[in-house]
Amino acid sequence: MKLPIYMDYHSTTPCDPRVVDAMLPFFTEKFGNSASRNHSFGWESEEAVELARKQIARLIHADSKELVFTSGATESDNLALKGVVEMYRQKGDHIITSATEHRAVIDPAKALEKKGIKVTYLSVEKTGRVNPDDVRNAITDKTILISLMLANNEIGTIHPIKEIGKIAKEKGILFHCDATQGVGKIPVDVQDLGVDLMSFSAHKIYGPKGIGALYVRRKAPRVRLVPMLDGGGHERGMRSGTIPVPLVVGFGKACELCEQEMATESIRIAAMRDRLEEGINASLEESYLNGHPTERLPGNLNISFAYVEGEALLMGVKEIALSSGSACTSATLEPSYVLRALGVGSDLAHSSIRFGLGRFTTNEEVEYTIERMIKAVNHLREMSPLYEMAKEGVDLKTVEWAAH
Repeated sequence: MKLPIYMDYHSTTPCDPRVVDAMLPFFTEKFGNSASRNHSFGWESEEAVELARKQIARLIHADSKELVFTSGATESDNLALKGVVEMYRQKGDHIITSATEHRAVIDPAKALEKKGIKVTYLSVEKTGRVNPDDVRNAITDKTILISLMLANNEIGTIHPIKEIGKIAKEKGILFHCDATQGVGKIPVDVQDLGVDLMSFSAHKIYGPKGIGALYVRRKAPRVRLVPMLDGGGHERGMRSGTIPVPLVVGFGKACELCEQEMATESIRIAAMRDRLEEGINASLEESYLNGHPTERLPGNLNISFAYVEGEALLMGVKEIALSSGSACTSATLEPSYVLRALGVGSDLAHSSIRFGLGRFTTNEEVEYTIERMIKAVNHLREMSPLYEMAKEGVDLKTVEWAAH
């Protein structure tokens, strides 16, 4: 086993060597522009792009003509929200999303609010799931779009997208799903889920960074978007710009591998995740799971360790790549807005750690991580006066702290 250990697969993934092999020729000898229609270099690249489009579409059960290539899921989310709002503005000015969406949805929603669009941010249940009844109740005659993620990037909770898709369809409202964390890890079928637009990205599924896609339904209903980029009218006018052929080829190969290996891979990864959870819980009291106990991504584990500061814990296990539930802003260390939305108190939100397991995680790495986390948490708790007081039976909620 080699150090450091990578346990942050929700942040990004390494490129699978098979993906790299598929991409390499398109950097050098097969370098044509796929939009060059009058010579063999262009035809060869166009053929490669269309093959990749089919590989990607097959993974989500879509038609290859329904995919628009983008620079990644953030651009896909922006194109979906802003493109729909601009196109359908005469029909209404209200969109529905949730409080635990990725910033790539929340920030465009906030930008749209400044332009007069009304946005409902639904709360979630304590396991992080959106209640379909809340979606139904939030709909007005001015609602033009519902945008909800498939699976949460911090806590791994999977939303009941199919039920929400039925509500959207019944009401004739377009439904966008940010499926960045779900595609390639759990089965995704755009027809079965009833989504009209779906965002996802290659670098979360062992493909290259800098390439993503937006699925845009072509019939029943045909979804139309106002583009954010104007230029040569690439991607059926929805996203102008020269297609990065090597990246698209890598994206296609990554999706093909996920389609072939996902069923067995997710079982293996979930087993390692469960072992990690069980190993930590067996030796550390007051460690709490954040998110849904069963409806969650196979490789996700988010735990709050009471009486421990998340950032300090990360510093204590520097040889393991993890992420904490705090986002460092310029002046303060804010606890995760996702955990706050679950009703997790500030102290526990500050003590949360996200473990992300993936394709190249080994059992040895899991055992090492268990051992190191136990040691680091115990060490920090030994230094914590709060932990000592709690052990002595003091109810910390009743303590009145002296002001300086």
